[in-house]
Amino acid sequence: MSASQASHDDGDGCSEPEEHLRRAGYALDGDGDCIAEARHHAVAFLEQAHADHHLMASARTRDLTQLVVSELVTNALKYAPGPVLMELRLTAHVVDVVVWDSDSMVPTARAADPDRIGQHGLEIVKAVTAELLIEQQPVGKRITARIALSDLLDTAGHRPG
Repeated sequence: MSASQASHDDGDGCSEPEEHLRRAGYALDGDGDCIAEARHHAVAFLEQAHADHHLMASARTRDLTQLVVSELVTNALKYAPGPVLMELRLTAHVVDVVVWDSDSMVPTARAADPDRIGQHGLEIVKAVTAELLIEQQPVGKRITARIALSDLLDTAGHRPG
């Protein structure tokens, strides 16, 4: 896979252009194994990035990436009819989880409610990611969640200092 140059106008809305070392896209069919399959793709993606580019994602980053993938794909399957697409993108500092679905309704995190059962997915994703962007598309919406590869990066995906 060749590297490509991200830019401010590549449509993901995330800050700071940076070269993608690796990108991979997946069409998820929505069957019962779809969410587990998406998590498996995320782990394999990070392992291949380590093999190809010697970039080591921390154990925390691996866990958070799987959690974010699980939450975003679950929400897409639950609320949107039709296909779900997932793209994983890697720079030297962050992994982006991008999920597209066919529902144009932009979700919002709900206010904290200890009595509410379920519907905490977006709250969780916002809490564990460095950056979260939700964009309406001509058809549906795209959600981009950015996760730092190292526990030593600040919330914008940069090394403090």
